[in-house]
Amino acid sequence: MSVQVDGLNKLLNELEKRYGKERMQEISDEALKSGAAVFVNELKKEFQAFKDTGASLEEITLSDPMSISGVRTIKVHWSGPNNRYRIIHLNEFGTVKNPNPRGKGAIAKALRNAETAYKNAIRDSIRRGV
Repeated sequence: MSVQVDGLNKLLNELEKRYGKERMQEISDEALKSGAAVFVNELKKEFQAFKDTGASLEEITLSDPMSISGVRTIKVHWSGPNNRYRIIHLNEFGTVKNPNPRGKGAIAKALRNAETAYKNAIRDSIRRGV
């Protein structure tokens, strides 16, 4: 099922004319930051269920907004002294020896749970900016 929206490019061009390309990027970046914060809060709630030392929670990091193939993006990753980035995928997908670890699918569940709140945060942030 697909939906075709007429006039979207016209709307985007009109907004860029009114506010300028730089201001529209600033608004977009602020919206991405607020949406990413909503997702990280949901992710932290999901990770509480199988918290042992709390290192995975502490090392959740957001990147600065960046353009990837012309699309503004913020990456959520794990960075810190405990190198939790090495084992996050093991918790998410399991291993041969432990196919169903505690917290299996926590990231996917956080994505599903935060979807509407993320969209609302993006929409509200854009309304404040424009």
